[in-house]
Amino acid sequence: MAPLTILVASHTDSIYTLSFDPTPSTGSPTLELLARTPVGYHPSWIASHPSNKSIIYAGLKQADGEVVAIKYGRSGTIKGGEVVARAKSGGAGPCTLLVTEDELIIGNYTSGTIATLPISTSTPYILSPNPWTLSMPFEHVGRNKARQSSSHPHQIIFNPLNQTEKELLVPDLGADKVWRLTKRGDGGWAICGHIDFEAGGGPRHVAARGTSLYTLLELTLKLVVHTLPPLPAPPTPLTSLLTLSASPIPDTMTAAEILLPEPNTSFPETFIYTSNRDDPHSEGDTIAIFSLAAGEGQPVLVNEVRTGLNHARGMAFGGDDDKYLIVGGAEGGGVKVFGRIDGGKGLEEIAKLGADVVGCPTGFLWY
Repeated sequence: MAPLTILVASHTDSIYTLSFDPTPSTGSPTLELLARTPVGYHPSWIASHPSNKSIIYAGLKQADGEVVAIKYGRSGTIKGGEVVARAKSGGAGPCTLLVTEDELIIGNYTSGTIATLPISTSTPYILSPNPWTLSMPFEHVGRNKARQSSSHPHQIIFNPLNQTEKELLVPDLGADKVWRLTKRGDGGWAICGHIDFEAGGGPRHVAARGTSLYTLLELTLKLVVHTLPPLPAPPTPLTSLLTLSASPIPDTMTAAEILLPEPNTSFPETFIYTSNRDDPHSEGDTIAIFSLAAGEGQPVLVNEVRTGLNHARGMAFGGDDDKYLIVGGAEGGGVKVFGRIDGGKGLEEIAKLGADVVGCPTGFLWY
């Protein structure tokens, strides 16, 4: 297998380019730094264009929020990129992006706004300096006053369970809701429903399969399952369970990422993977692995893997059959690649780079 390229978002001023070789001619798998592309303050979320992966968009998580378009491969190599466009994000602290063929959809965490910009795969890449914006509703300060004093959209994805129209799902950590948005006739997005969660839960990220929606609650470290029928039917709560077995949960801990890779010939069983961060344990944060063998509405915690990382925030599957999982410690431990074992029930560390090489990693793209 040829080496694989991975782009790394961060809480530095740069996007890193890594090379992962799972099968070198001699020795164990290797992970090395190829390039560092300066783009601006805290490019914490990166996403590629759906039909031209050489164009990467990043949100700069600053008070005067910006997004940038970065072009890779201009010099015949994918090592480093070049910023080819900038625009305002329509708010403060952009932390999530969704890229369609002609639209960049932005979630501004600090200001509680959703914004869109028209885009293209050629110059000028971002077609307007003026984003369309939507302020998310907010009723009252949440139970966690430090984190829930306003709306905080933390992710934007298309609802894969809706096959009749394009629908956005937007977990709102501040409002304890996942918003459901559909497109209006004028091209804007409108709220058409929501899913409520426990007070102080802080929904951060979601994943879906079959008829079920899986929501990771950052602040209470829970995995919550709903059935999610088409609008206007309401969702039905099925179950809620903790993302770690230790008790009591340290006050410093939160949950970060949820991944639900598609089953395949190498890994036919379905598992959900969630990351827990800021664990005081000497062996670092855990990745919790849930099996859906009992049914899509009945996840069961089957394993917890210590990562040796601190503040394990971003992680992403890649390689043939999603065999490899890259994970970063935003506050210590660097970047590690794990291989899936035991049919996906387990993980083993196979390559790493220290924090002195890749600083404050927050997200990944397998290029």
